[in-house]
Amino acid sequence: MDELEREKLQQERLVAALEDAGVRWGQVADCGPVSGGTFGTVFGVRTTDGERIVVKLAPSSDRPVLEYERGILGTEAWYLRTARERTGVPVATVLAVSAQDEGRPGDHLVTGYCPGKPWNELQQEVGPEDRDHLRRELGGHVARMHALDGAEGFGYPALSLGPLRPSWRETFLAMVDSVLGDAARFDVTLPRPAKEIREVLTAESGSLDEVTVPRLVHWDLWDGNILAELAPQGAPDAGRPRITALIDAERALWGDPVAEFVSLGLYHDITRDEPFWEGYRAAGGTVTFDAAARNRMALYRAHLYLIMWVEAVPRKFDAGHLAWLERDIYRPLGEMIDAWAGGRGPMEHVWPRE
Repeated sequence: MDELEREKLQQERLVAALEDAGVRWGQVADCGPVSGGTFGTVFGVRTTDGERIVVKLAPSSDRPVLEYERGILGTEAWYLRTARERTGVPVATVLAVSAQDEGRPGDHLVTGYCPGKPWNELQQEVGPEDRDHLRRELGGHVARMHALDGAEGFGYPALSLGPLRPSWRETFLAMVDSVLGDAARFDVTLPRPAKEIREVLTAESGSLDEVTVPRLVHWDLWDGNILAELAPQGAPDAGRPRITALIDAERALWGDPVAEFVSLGLYHDITRDEPFWEGYRAAGGTVTFDAAARNRMALYRAHLYLIMWVEAVPRKFDAGHLAWLERDIYRPLGEMIDAWAGGRGPMEHVWPRE
């Protein structure tokens, strides 16, 4: 498929997605791509009556995806509906979502627009007091998500890696196998042989048996997926910052809440984020970072690093992004595997170097 054909198909898919949400193309006043995500394509739409809409299109059928990504727009729709109905956590409203088709990703997801800026941008505009206020609010939202249970097992709701499983250890190792399989499929060079990575992670997986209740985990709450704003004039909290939405929940799964703190602590040691923990505990969240929990944290970080490194090939990231990945993801992952293999344990990699 050449680029002209691809653009034509994308336009057709965009029109179909809007129609699925009850919006005709003639009602569109403005439409343009939204940056930030790496899975598929995102458009921001404004209608003639002023409504703002977000449309996510999965990669076209000739674009490769990782195994776990099959159906993840459906996962995000499920997450948004579940979080809105059962927790009150601020998320976008689902307007339309297409069904998964024969193992391919769902074709589109259409949601309402969420105001605000990513956390990493807004935090530069607020003082320490307001920053702490936002972190407490965020901690409360995360705890309310983690309170949700009731799943029949662990795993991805889209069932991209098979049915939900009764064992978290079995589920996690299947997730590792999946991304290692993707590495072979896309001919990705790993920092250590795939067999060694699998053997080391398996040998360290005993601590996962402590997790017996599947909980709702967003799984991608890095700073860019947390939106916040200063409340507008006329609002009861005018001028105060507030969390407006937790976005991009395509990776959501039933799993271990401790896994959440990998992305939440992607750039800092979240164990020192006292305002966050104040909000988390006030909303009923509990976590103890003992040796077993820290070992699980390291396992989850290794898995996330695998995903971030392997997806770079089908995503075709530019040279600058690849250089960052090699420095901050590829090399630390190799160091973690070596530390485990040498019997030391990669505790220095539970949290990133600050």
